[in-house]
Amino acid sequence: MEQSKKSILWIDDEIDLLKPHIILLNQRGYDVETATNGEDAIELVTNQSFDLIFLDESMMGMSGLETLSVFKDIDPSMPVVMVTKNEAESLMEQAIGRKIDDYLTKPVNPAQILAACKKFLESRRIAEEKITQDYLQGFSEIARRLHGFMDWSDWLDVYQKLVHWSIELDLHPELGFHQTLKDQWRECNAEFGKFVENNYESWIRGDDASPLLSPQIADTYVLPKLSNGKPTFFFVIDCMRLDQWMMMEELIRPYFTVQKDYYCSIIPTATPYARNAIFAGLFPNEIKKHYPDYWKGDLPGISEHSQNAHEKELLAALLKRRRIQLKNELSYVKIIDTDYGKKIEQDIQRYARNHLTAIVVNAVDMIAHSRSDYPILKEIAPDESAYRSLTQSWFRHSSLLGMLRTLSQFKDINIVITTDHGSVRCMHGVRAHGDRETSTNLRFKHGKNVKSDAKNAMTIKYPDAYKLPEHTASTNYIIAKEDTYFVYPTDYNYYVQKYRDSFQHGGISLEEMILPVITLEPR
Repeated sequence: MEQSKKSILWIDDEIDLLKPHIILLNQRGYDVETATNGEDAIELVTNQSFDLIFLDESMMGMSGLETLSVFKDIDPSMPVVMVTKNEAESLMEQAIGRKIDDYLTKPVNPAQILAACKKFLESRRIAEEKITQDYLQGFSEIARRLHGFMDWSDWLDVYQKLVHWSIELDLHPELGFHQTLKDQWRECNAEFGKFVENNYESWIRGDDASPLLSPQIADTYVLPKLSNGKPTFFFVIDCMRLDQWMMMEELIRPYFTVQKDYYCSIIPTATPYARNAIFAGLFPNEIKKHYPDYWKGDLPGISEHSQNAHEKELLAALLKRRRIQLKNELSYVKIIDTDYGKKIEQDIQRYARNHLTAIVVNAVDMIAHSRSDYPILKEIAPDESAYRSLTQSWFRHSSLLGMLRTLSQFKDINIVITTDHGSVRCMHGVRAHGDRETSTNLRFKHGKNVKSDAKNAMTIKYPDAYKLPEHTASTNYIIAKEDTYFVYPTDYNYYVQKYRDSFQHGGISLEEMILPVITLEPR
């Protein structure tokens, strides 16, 4: 189907001198109408639509700026390029203030005019062609790499590329790559599950090829910063994926330069295990052994809040083991509701007097859980793209962004942000078997002889070898892989349907395990 010609209106009181430009535009397939004054141009714009307007500033009668204001009232989305001999900075500022889209200084040459036309009339087509070419090349490269040897750095690179393409293709749904990318995500997670299953035990032992793991985060990124004596903030955003962070980062960049590093969450990728490990600088079985009063795990009857009720004490113990003396008392804050978050936002300058402040933000985790509980949220965020958008919308209006904006005014400050684990969109229920003492989590379970199909789960028969607590002598763990979730045989179909298409954590996937560590430097 032939595309309709793009229409251009060129307004200049010396329009005859611009005929060579107009002829060139006609030859390039554009329809060009002309006017010599603002009044005639306004009448044209009122009666027909144009895709682009070139507007002279100095004309008899209405000025270009006055004409621009009327155009923007008629159609705010219509792009207008001002073309003028006047190079005064004040004129440029006025034009920008009145929402000019671009600014050219006379005499203009054909290349400038064609560049402006391509920018406003063909940029989407050009971008889509480039994106299509790059994505197909990237798709083939990832497919090729999956069939060869891959180490941790390779998986980190593949994951970053998948996240990049997910966000990029959100902007171009008409290209039709959604299902292709979705299938590649699933294929990559299937291979990543095998990779983790084959290598995780050696990572726990600290072999040379091991990625950085949860218990090493504080020692690597937070504690070294305390030596400079500056106020240090350590934010842990519960259940934040890399793609969600990328959406948040867009709103942070005006205030900070951003450095991103990456680490691997321990398994299970769940708050009682991964976040306690971050604050303690220890693996779960080490926490239970050395600080039994602080380890509550995820046993039946233990509330979610109680599972991480001693993070401040665990961090204080880590500081003591490292022989780090703070200038004043360790400050710890857990934000679990909006009102309390706003209170902390208002008091954040007071917290900047402290040597070390740790702040846990539960909002992203609450978004994931609430999406399962409230149909309206699932309607607002029906897929991965909308889930990212929902996260950005929350962050735009959040107390967390307010805190960071305030802290950006301090030049001598350390800010580190990370997360304890991500989440994965679960689409396939699988049967799990265990007794009544088996834990209830959807992405991992532990209990006496708990089991599931080996294709869908990693089985840990000897928890101590994986630095996990042994609740009883016969405890074993199963960890879900890819996008599966565990359902007991009793009322199987009901629970499969109930939890299908929910964001969960605790298992093995790129989204849950490969996590950003962000260092912010105020601009």
